[in-house]
Amino acid sequence: MAPPAEESPPVGPAVASPEALDEPTIVSRAQDGDAKAFEWLVSAHQGGVYRLCYRMLNDRSAAEDVVQETFISIWRGLPHLASPQTFVPWLYRSATNKCLDALRSRKRHPSDPMALEDLEDAPPVHGGDVMAGGAAGDPARECEIQAQMRALAVLLRAVPPGPRACWLLREVHEFSYCEIARIAQVSESTVRGRIARAKRFLAEGMASWR
Repeated sequence: MAPPAEESPPVGPAVASPEALDEPTIVSRAQDGDAKAFEWLVSAHQGGVYRLCYRMLNDRSAAEDVVQETFISIWRGLPHLASPQTFVPWLYRSATNKCLDALRSRKRHPSDPMALEDLEDAPPVHGGDVMAGGAAGDPARECEIQAQMRALAVLLRAVPPGPRACWLLREVHEFSYCEIARIAQVSESTVRGRIARAKRFLAEGMASWR
């Protein structure tokens, strides 16, 4: 996804070999108006942002829209980012806030069933404290794990948005509690409480799979 053409500042030096640069350097180049550097950042992070948005919104089209809106707002705000090292938490904070805004404006009952095609195409959910075990080449076990993941995905929809966001950021995206606190703009103790609440709910719901 390229930044909006009408708002693109003059392009600086291209990032010929981004793998040879650290991410803060690429962020700095994007802040200076290097569109290719920004495209590299989009490519590197859009998959993770989409997974978060999809699991928050349970709607592919809505998730895609939020991802698009997030990167547009990030492009516009890049010149004002104080430190390139804070780019990833800032990106996820923007996406999380947009998801929460979308959920607040939505009038969908939380127990509405997820469409089968959405379940089939959804990115995987992995919760280390909820699910355990591996397929290890066993087709029967692999099928069972897939069924467990689908059950977890459906159950996750019933977790309130705040705890759901914190759980996803911790268990799926592996942010620290401190980073999640900055992303969610709440205290670290609140983050821990929300994650504990989500874990209890999911563990109880998945008890029959143990």
